[in-house]
Amino acid sequence: MHFDYPIFFGLFALLPVLIWWYIKHGDKQQASITVSTVNAYSAFSWKNGLRHLPFILRILVLGCLIIALARPQLRNEEQRTEGEGIDIILCMDVSGSMGSQDIPPSRMEVAKEVAEEFVRSRPIDRIGLVIFSGESFTQCPITNDRNTLITQIQKLESRTLLKDGTVIGEGLATAVDRLTKSKAKSKVIILITDGKEDAPDTRLIDPLTALEIAKSQGVKVYTIGMGALPSGITEVSGKKSKQRNPEIGFIDVDLLKKIANETGGEYFRATDKAALKETYKQIDSLEKSKIEIIKFIRTEERFFPFVFAALAFLFLEIVLRYTVFRKFP
Repeated sequence: MHFDYPIFFGLFALLPVLIWWYIKHGDKQQASITVSTVNAYSAFSWKNGLRHLPFILRILVLGCLIIALARPQLRNEEQRTEGEGIDIILCMDVSGSMGSQDIPPSRMEVAKEVAEEFVRSRPIDRIGLVIFSGESFTQCPITNDRNTLITQIQKLESRTLLKDGTVIGEGLATAVDRLTKSKAKSKVIILITDGKEDAPDTRLIDPLTALEIAKSQGVKVYTIGMGALPSGITEVSGKKSKQRNPEIGFIDVDLLKKIANETGGEYFRATDKAALKETYKQIDSLEKSKIEIIKFIRTEERFFPFVFAALAFLFLEIVLRYTVFRKFP
């Protein structure tokens, strides 16, 4: 229930004044005679007991009119969001080096948290998730289902069942493939990695080939180099462990810039959580979706019952005053 003119409720302050005036001056309006005793008039009658009823009805009339003046309404609001969205693929490095804690609690946890915030901030766009380390995998196809996508992001770990390594090219190629059937006017990939191309022998697509595929499909790629320090994480391959060379395990800035520049995107460097948030914020501002929010408000007037009640009380008060409680001079 909504009241269009709630200021009229201030008139209720007059009702206690009227009640006080009635109590104080009501007896003076009654006829009186002087007698030596009132014992003969102690008998109680229903008319005597209800003598205040007309005044009570008048108070009810005023109360109903005040509520009617406040104009009660029943409102039903509906909101529909429409627009032209952008198809986006989050392409995330999940190699062991993403477990480095130079960005506390770890690069992986920070990347997940900020990616989740980004997904929640894009209500219109369809978004998917591709992960890569020594091979690439579609963790979540492009979708409008925010809850499913966020759940998949939250499940990511820096040590997955994928092969060890960093195949930026295959990750990018898989992300582009997820967008080949997209009918969106704008197709975007956000590629985040903390290393250089460190591919196993089973690699199928190198980064430069993946770049040409992205360009041919009209996909814009934003690249993010993540990490404050070279990784010292030990990679495990089968039963053998090897300490990765920090020079191999750190960011290939030239490659990431080349991918971004040639596809119309931008390269960003994230050395801490705040920088990564700012990066996503800039990407969000650069890739604006066309959003139209349509609001429907249905209003149903509810003051009529109070007007009818006021008229009924007023009619009853007049009838009683000039019949049952009629005064004779």
